[in-house]
Amino acid sequence: MDSWSESCQACGAGNGALTKLSLGKDFFGRPYDRLSPLSDQSPKWYCTPCSIHKNLQRDFRDICAEFDKLRADHVSELAKGDEFRRASLRLHEISTILNATQHPSPFLRGDDVTLLMERLNTLTMPV
Repeated sequence: MDSWSESCQACGAGNGALTKLSLGKDFFGRPYDRLSPLSDQSPKWYCTPCSIHKNLQRDFRDICAEFDKLRADHVSELAKGDEFRRASLRLHEISTILNATQHPSPFLRGDDVTLLMERLNTLTMPV
């Protein structure tokens, strides 16, 4: 293993397998490429617990960005009733996972998730 990937770049854990996060889809199914040449030339390697938390952070960030668009009366995935419900459910899942872990997430605070859940609850759900 290369020297830069010998330990988790979030928590520093040096034992166990590491995962390189790069390609995939965001929470709303849009293509996601963290390693595209224009945006990132240094991939990050994470242990299994940190890679799970990194994915939670990405979903939270996607939902938060769509919430901000919706509040600003811009086109948002959350304007679709099914996506709004799915996002609300995902925030509850994220909160449950964060509350169940022994160590705090290196990427995401439970208070931020709770705040976004409360902010979503102030909106009328689209049909």
